[in-house]
Amino acid sequence: MQRDTAQRRAIRRVFLNAGRPLTRDEVLERGQAIVPSLGVATVYRNLKILTGEGWLSEVELPGGGMRYELADRPHHHHFLCRSCDQAFDVHRCPDEVEALAPDGFEVDGHELILFGRCAACT
Repeated sequence: MQRDTAQRRAIRRVFLNAGRPLTRDEVLERGQAIVPSLGVATVYRNLKILTGEGWLSEVELPGGGMRYELADRPHHHHFLCRSCDQAFDVHRCPDEVEALAPDGFEVDGHELILFGRCAACT
């Protein structure tokens, strides 16, 4: 069990308030608003620990780098803004996505990533 430090509490708070996947840099920036002394090494270490504990999950988006989000989220997809590089959750899943597989194939999971410009960038 890891110690519950002010830095770790700040990182947890960042994710509880984020509502979307975050990059390490976004976690650092938002965390420093809570604990100004928060450093990049502490963020890296805690992201690894919190992922290992199952509190966070990794979100790998093509061309977007690694991001992190709360692990207890229900199935969802992501939108990656090509302008600001922020990722957002997509809460709707197309009903017929499994039907896209070739005949005779069995689908046991899927990921859907939308690309474009977010509302702030349009």
